[in-house]
Parts: sequence; structure tokens; C-alpha cells
Amino acid sequence: METLNSEPTSPLRIIDSKLQISSPLPSSMLRLWRQAAQRNLRNQWSQLAPLKDKWSSISSSARSYATALVNSHLFQRYMPNMKLGVLSDMPDIRKRACFKLFKQQELQRSQLLQSYKDMVGVVSKMVNVSRSMKCYSRGSNNSPLLQFSNYPKDQSNSGDGGGIPVFAFLSISSHEQLVEELVQMFRFELCLKRLLVLQFISIGYDASQVNKLHWSAQLYADEFKDLSDCNLFCEVTCVPVPPRLRDGKSDMGALRFDNQPNPEVLQVYLTSWLAEVNINTLRVNEIFAVVGEEMHVSIG
Repeated sequence: METLNSEPTSPLRIIDSKLQISSPLPSSMLRLWRQAAQRNLRNQWSQLAPLKDKWSSISSSARSYATALVNSHLFQRYMPNMKLGVLSDMPDIRKRACFKLFKQQELQRSQLLQSYKDMVGVVSKMVNVSRSMKCYSRGSNNSPLLQFSNYPKDQSNSGDGGGIPVFAFLSISSHEQLVEELVQMFRFELCLKRLLVLQFISIGYDASQVNKLHWSAQLYADEFKDLSDCNLFCEVTCVPVPPRLRDGKSDMGALRFDNQPNPEVLQVYLTSWLAEVNINTLRVNEIFAVVGEEMHVSIG
């Protein structure tokens, strides 16, 4: 509940049974700040929901490309020993079939890489949203034309209204913690997806090509710049951040890619892609539900 002091320059206090927080901003300015901060938070959270859905759509398509790639590879691998029935007497039937499967794999690799690039783009946009939760005032406190921005004009501007709740209970900092938890899941999953993409595109390659595929290889032009925008590129080692599971560690020392993995291993790769083990769907939905209830809007 908001209570306004009779003095126009005194701070606005947000009070409930457990909390009493004072903002350093004058009450007249604070009212305008809260209105702008509310608009900004609604806008930022409303961008995250479709990004989450876009990730799911791209991930599903990418798994279809990976599955098709695996199937094409296995058909080509076992073609020499396949029983072809009435087709056995057709000249060069196996050679022609293998060539077509080879061309299919080239297309499927390209489609998989494009999907991965699109997923990097989604996470990059999520990270940008997570950096835009604050609302900074611009201009003098006494100016009748007070403006607000997602970016500070000077370092003394905290952009959080002194830590007061923006709607009912959650401060800007609380919103930032929730969005960071959300985005972190997708960042971790993107690292794991990159590892799987490297393995999928390596199958069927000859040994010399596979040896060129390693974690520090750039998969498409400007990939490292895009990963840097996602906080997934280490400027010290000049390689992408290694994959890991949530709350776990990663050891990339023994990483090797196999151009002829057995079908059981390939099935594990496809299942791992589908499972999205780093994304806790229940927690994602809970975050959107909590924020939606706080802002009195339906998101997610």
C-alpha cells in the first residue's frame, strides 16, 4: 500500500505488515518513476514469453534435422549389406542411393547449423532483456519534463527507485534475479546444444575433417561475437564457455568427436536434445506465473 506524506519533497514509503522501505527519490518524482518502471517491466517480461516459445519451436525443428541426419547416415553406412530384393539387379543402385543420402546429409547439416544460429540469437535477445529491467530517470529532479530510459546517464543513478516494490512486493532487484535465473537455464542449455551440434555434424565426415572439429572451432561466421553477447565466450582463453549441467562442473579435456558412432550413442544424443536437461520447465512456468500475478497480467 502506498502512503503519501503531506510534504511534497518527502520520500514515498511502501509499507506492508513485514516491510518498510524508503526511497531516496522525492515523492513527486517517485510516482512518475514507478509508472515508467511498471511500463518497462511489463514490456520486458512480455518479450521473454515469445522468446521462450521461439526457442522451443527452433529446438524442435533442429531435433528433426538432427534425426534426419542420423537416419541418412545410418542408411548410408549399412547400404552395402542391405538386401535390396528386386532392386539388386539395377546397375549402380547402391552407389546412386549412397550419393543421394550423402547430399541429404549436407543439407541436414546446413539446416541444423542454421537452427543453432537461431537459438544463439534467441538467447542473445533474452540476455538483452535481462539487462533492461532497470528504469533510469533522465533530467533534473525539478524538471517538469522528466524522462526515463533503460540505460543510465550517470553512474549515480541506480535505476531501481531505491529498492522499493514496483508493483506490490517485488523490487527491480527481485525481477532481475528472476529473469537471470530464467535466462541462465537457456544459456546452459545452449552450451549443451552446441556440443551436440558438433557431434551431429561430425558423423559421416572422414577422419581429417573430424579432427578439425573441436570445441574452439567457430561453427558459423561471427559465432564467437554472438556467444560473447550471451556471456558464453571466455575472453581470457578465447574459446566458448564449456557445457555443463545446472549446478555442475564440466571437463572438456577428453572431448572427442566420432564420425561413426553406434546407433545407441546416437539415440542418446537425440534424447539429450529432446530432454533439454538444463531447462526446468516447471520452474520456468512458476517464474512467469509469479511475475504475472505481481503485475496483474498473463504472461508465459
